[in-house]
Amino acid sequence: MHILWLGEVASPEVALVGGKVANLSRLAATHRVPPGFCLTTTALDDGLNRDMEHDPVEWMLPTLYDSVAHAYSDLAARCGGDAPVVAVRSSAADEDGATASFAGQHDTYLNITGQQQVVEAVIKCWASARSPRAIEYRRRHGLSLEDTRIAVLVQQMVPAGVSAVVFSANPITGNRDELVVNASWGLGESIVSGTVTPDTYILRKPDLMVLMEEIADKEMMTVAVPGGTTEVPVPQAARTQPALTHAELDDVARLALSLEAEMGWPVDIECAFCDEQLYLLQCRPITTLR
Repeated sequence: MHILWLGEVASPEVALVGGKVANLSRLAATHRVPPGFCLTTTALDDGLNRDMEHDPVEWMLPTLYDSVAHAYSDLAARCGGDAPVVAVRSSAADEDGATASFAGQHDTYLNITGQQQVVEAVIKCWASARSPRAIEYRRRHGLSLEDTRIAVLVQQMVPAGVSAVVFSANPITGNRDELVVNASWGLGESIVSGTVTPDTYILRKPDLMVLMEEIADKEMMTVAVPGGTTEVPVPQAARTQPALTHAELDDVARLALSLEAEMGWPVDIECAFCDEQLYLLQCRPITTLR
């Protein structure tokens, strides 16, 4: 089995789809998760042309290429267009677990359109699992350096106007009675990569009372451009304005509480607002808690 859809299996095996996809697939039926499909860890084993003299697109064997092309066409039908814009992300078998998140270690490709571009992004995600950065991360966390099991998620990309990262426990102090919210304009890559200082809120869990609020001077934001993304200056009038309304702050906090109860552990989530709808993009354990 080389391709599985989000939500197709409520609790797919982590060894087959990786931690990121396993969590999202479990939540797709009950939360607003953008549609997508996953190339399983067996796809890398069975679908890669080992003769690397070929053009990169030809690194994928024709049978798997056809399967990806068919899945992308199916995704287009689900999204209501001919060539949906997607995010292509890794989902390693030991990623987004209780002890290692792999945040930022494997490559992510955003604003990808068309079958060939999707295949190229998948191959680059596969290759990033053997990058010096990822190998050193594995070494530091005592993970296997030989058996790198990596799946790849191809998912409709949300053109976010505002993005947020939410922790259902305080990852700095370890306080499990607090929620921490980081938010900024545009796509969430600016927050995750640290290229912007986001707005930060600390909320009390029982009643979601705001205990601390810091509205940052958000100088840059990540936006989609043809073939990928780029960082652009935030319009001057918006730089020191809160990225989240009070209602949106309440929405993301309640989403984190709901996910913590559903998953059974404190969560680190990525989410985004587009056309006043809140989308869940990632859900993983907070690895800094004892």
